Amino acid sequence: MTDYHTRCPHRARWSLLGLALVFGLVLSACGGAAPTPTAAPPTPQAAAPTQAPAPPTQAPAAQAPQVTSKEFNLYAWSEYVPQDLLDAFSQEYGLKVNYDTYSSNEELLAKLQAGASGYDVIIPSDYMVTIMANLGLLEPIDLNHIPNFANIDERFKNPPFDPGNKYSVPYQWGTVAIAVNTEKVQQPITKFADLWDPMFRNNLVVLDDEREIIGMALVVLGYSKNSTDPAQLEAAKQKLLELVPNIKLYDSDSPKTALLSGEVIAGVIWNGEAALAHQENPAIDYILPEEGCGLWEDNLAIPKGAPHKDAAEAFINFVLRPEMSILITRDFPYSNPNKAALELLAQEDPEAYQAYIGFAATNPPPEALEKCHRIVDVGEATTLWDKVWTEVKGGQ
Repeated sequence: MTDYHTRCPHRARWSLLGLALVFGLVLSACGGAAPTPTAAPPTPQAAAPTQAPAPPTQAPAAQAPQVTSKEFNLYAWSEYVPQDLLDAFSQEYGLKVNYDTYSSNEELLAKLQAGASGYDVIIPSDYMVTIMANLGLLEPIDLNHIPNFANIDERFKNPPFDPGNKYSVPYQWGTVAIAVNTEKVQQPITKFADLWDPMFRNNLVVLDDEREIIGMALVVLGYSKNSTDPAQLEAAKQKLLELVPNIKLYDSDSPKTALLSGEVIAGVIWNGEAALAHQENPAIDYILPEEGCGLWEDNLAIPKGAPHKDAAEAFINFVLRPEMSILITRDFPYSNPNKAALELLAQEDPEAYQAYIGFAATNPPPEALEKCHRIVDVGEATTLWDKVWTEVKGGQ
């Protein structure tokens, strides 16, 4: 994703009992530049259950197409898809699963543009779906072959970056905001601008992601996160150069690691990384900044020329089963667009569900989401963004 997000580098269980319940369900189940969107993105809303949830909203009784392929090739973020899910899919369909990884949307795009073939499913972020679709790099998805698409919350259907979900299906969504060790930082942190404070000198981890970090500086300066104005981008560069002395490391792979080890005391990281860090050390809090956090959505898509399209469609449909989607949320606690999965989680493991809805990293409040900033394609200005990022990281 730009280095949009490399996902959680290790797996964490929210509840061993809950996982046993879910795994029981798994076993029983086995047998040119893109245009900038003009419409506002749908605003996800925080869940607020006050009573027992209704039965899970299951998809209609329908079957994905028969799978004749004997192999399935997934190209996705590092450790972003649970091994339990891949094993269950392999067992149910009797095929071999291969899982290759990338660290950014740009790496994914470059590989496909270089002619890489053989992949059946990829997981690009919102703005990258737009770019790839316009470059002819994606196969249209026949939603008639994905009956479990009915499990997706209506708020995540028909997104501005892919009208009608022609090329993509939601996988996970989330935010980019501030993680802070409250045992080490007593001063209240409420906005991105606070990170320029000298108390953070050599004590920050930030994502190795030009769109998020340059975008943060633009927002702090009062500009659009997706600015293509050379003067505004130069101002953002100068602002980030002022922040460089505070940055100890750039890390999109596992930014929580430096927080948990005490190497840094704060950072700008993915919400799922913050959730995992908070599980291990409750003193690590996640702050949704006053300027508005980053907002993203990752999506399942089929690259052009996928050799096993039948397996690709079956995999997407399989991932959208509530019991499979729960595995994703347990292992990698970003925010889940699968309404049926969250309803099932509330029934099977109320404690895990309450943990999910009770933490800003996984369930940000509506008033915070209203201020969020989504990344969109900046077209030919991408080269200017690249230049700014190179100069920032070079300290120039």
